[in-house]
Amino acid sequence: MTTALADLTDTLDLADLLSEEERMVQQTVRDFVHKEVSPYLPDWYADGHLPADLAPRLGALGLLGMHLEGYGCAGMSATAYGLACLELEAADSGLRSMVSVQGSLAMVAIHRYGSPEQRQHYLPGMAAGETIGCFGLTEPDAGSDPGSMTTRAERRGGDWVLDGRKMWITNGGVAGVAVVWARTGDGVAGFLVPRGTPGFSTADIPRKQSMRASTTSELILDGCRLPDTARLPLARGLSAPLSCLNEARYGILWGAMGAARTCFTAALDYARTRQQFGRPIGGFQLTQDKLVRMHVELEKGLLLAHHLGRVKDARGLRPEQVSFGKLNNTRAALAIAREARTILGASGITLDYPVMRHMANLESVLTYEGTPEIHTLVLGHRLTGVPAYR
Repeated sequence: MTTALADLTDTLDLADLLSEEERMVQQTVRDFVHKEVSPYLPDWYADGHLPADLAPRLGALGLLGMHLEGYGCAGMSATAYGLACLELEAADSGLRSMVSVQGSLAMVAIHRYGSPEQRQHYLPGMAAGETIGCFGLTEPDAGSDPGSMTTRAERRGGDWVLDGRKMWITNGGVAGVAVVWARTGDGVAGFLVPRGTPGFSTADIPRKQSMRASTTSELILDGCRLPDTARLPLARGLSAPLSCLNEARYGILWGAMGAARTCFTAALDYARTRQQFGRPIGGFQLTQDKLVRMHVELEKGLLLAHHLGRVKDARGLRPEQVSFGKLNNTRAALAIAREARTILGASGITLDYPVMRHMANLESVLTYEGTPEIHTLVLGHRLTGVPAYR
């Protein structure tokens, strides 16, 4: 985003809400993305991959597990982490997803629920981007209802044997360690499954039309035997993986606004330069109406993200607050992307412009880590006191 467009799109002066450290974090990530990521993303998206050397470069910037303390993690604020997600997803949702699955799912699970030995063994390498992690919760028949998971872990002697399938797992095919959640006789437990463990394999999901610059995989556990030291000792019940999901959803509510910002600025730049009927199309009332509606929703979403970041830094977020942000900002971002595409016309469907790529990605972002329906029911429960999930 050019300085001129940045000035034009910050009507509410949201940049004034940031500390110097937060501005530095945002500018550092923006510069990295602008120089080393965005020029290549259309090809990465078309080819369906992210380069293997990207994770160590992100680790060198301190972006992997950046909001965690110790073990080589940067220990930054929730707001700074949100700003990083904003800039990463301004490039592509797949890039932000790789970072947030690494830092807010896999690393948070180990940091929060792992033993001291597990933390020391895995977290420094994950923070450096030397080891990629994934988070195996969703199953082919257990998405919005993870409590119905069928993956099981049975105790056999001093070991555990895992059997089951996990589906739609970001980073699965490139992960050096998988955090896998399974049902035991005492409830849901978490296990650390290193790549190469007998009985554990992955299969990348082909023919995706969304999140192409991201590895999405199935995890296959077939008599996968693990020692008890692979179990996350502090994780007890389904609340453990759900708490990790709330960490990742927080990054999404920031990241979605990054994708929306890119779509909006692409449409604004196009409207200011595209000539039709002897004038820029931005000079027509109907186009200005589209631009203003997109701009208002973008600024509102960013303001909500800033507020939730400050609340999280001050005292933490309740689940319904995270649901509020994820529900509003993903819906707004997708609407902005769709409206931006109409301004670009036929040009908007090519990879020469970022809008269709972001639109396709946001279709996934809208529904993963909690569909709009689930977040609606979370808020409905909050308002009425009556759970309506079943």
